[in-house]
Amino acid sequence: MWPVSVTTPPLAGRRIALVLSAAICLFPPSGLGADDCDMDQGTPGPTEPFTRRLPPACTPAQREARAVRADEVLAALRAGRGVDLEGIVLTGEVKLDALPTVPVGSVTITSERVRALIATRTLTELRLITGPVTIRNSVIRGPILVNLREGLVVFTGPVTMTGTTFERALDLSLCAFLAPVDFSDAVFTQQGFFIQSLFDQPARFEKTAFGPHSRFHRARFADTVTFLRAGFNGRAEFLEVTFDQDTSFSRTYFKMGTGFSGSRFGGTLDFSEARFEREAYFLFTVFEKDAYFRRATFRADANFSDAVFRGLDDFTKTHFAVEPNFTRTKVSGASPKPGGLQDPVVLYGIAAALGVFTLLFILFLRRS
Repeated sequence: MWPVSVTTPPLAGRRIALVLSAAICLFPPSGLGADDCDMDQGTPGPTEPFTRRLPPACTPAQREARAVRADEVLAALRAGRGVDLEGIVLTGEVKLDALPTVPVGSVTITSERVRALIATRTLTELRLITGPVTIRNSVIRGPILVNLREGLVVFTGPVTMTGTTFERALDLSLCAFLAPVDFSDAVFTQQGFFIQSLFDQPARFEKTAFGPHSRFHRARFADTVTFLRAGFNGRAEFLEVTFDQDTSFSRTYFKMGTGFSGSRFGGTLDFSEARFEREAYFLFTVFEKDAYFRRATFRADANFSDAVFRGLDDFTKTHFAVEPNFTRTKVSGASPKPGGLQDPVVLYGIAAALGVFTLLFILFLRRS
């Protein structure tokens, strides 16, 4: 049998090619054609924030290929611009001591607490970061460091680092934050230092995963602060810290040694259901208002020597694996006020309601 050869006419072949080309343009196969990882660079302009945003659809390789350099961020900060990064990879070292200093007299500081701090430290110059600093859901490859032994770095706008992973050290010591700070859902794989820093507005560290060493030594939280469900996987140092307003460490996990010695809690303190796997020190700690350790767990030494409880001290159902130390501890004498299902009034109300329901149910059965 002779082979049959079918030849497509030239005109028909061109038509088929055009149809296929149009189909590919309109419906590109996966991985070809339209780029689903376009970078949003915001509104251009010398006063606009330095913006780099990548959508969730980007692959890790695409994010690496579009990495933002630390010198770009520093250049924006030097120019007085804000920073808005999301879903990106940041490479290089961010050294905040490289920012220029400005005379204290040339800057208007609205916070009375920050002005008092400047006067107490007799500072004549400081480093200023204006505008908001936002780095969300990103990976920071290099360290962010202040590298100062004295002086002050002032953040005038909000600082938001939610969902960001810090692969190297983060050191924001000797900083003053004039606006709210939010590190919720952030991950510290290395050190996180906030030594002698001032948080003038609310601070949030909810569900934050801290690394091998966290230090807040002599920091001050002038407004509310929450570490709700945070995890400290290394040493946690809160020595001589001032908490002016309500503070929450509820359901927080402390894997290694923890120290709050010499600290002062000015507002209501909540350590309910917190978990301390190693030693916890509260020596000379002052609790100005109610302190709740309800259902907390201490698996090693818990030392409250010389502590002062001026409000309610609630250790209801607290578990101590080792006998706690309350040597020379001063308490106000206030008894814990039961709440919820532990409140007798609530229990009596429930019992009465059940009794009425039972009586009505019996009457209903009899009539039936």
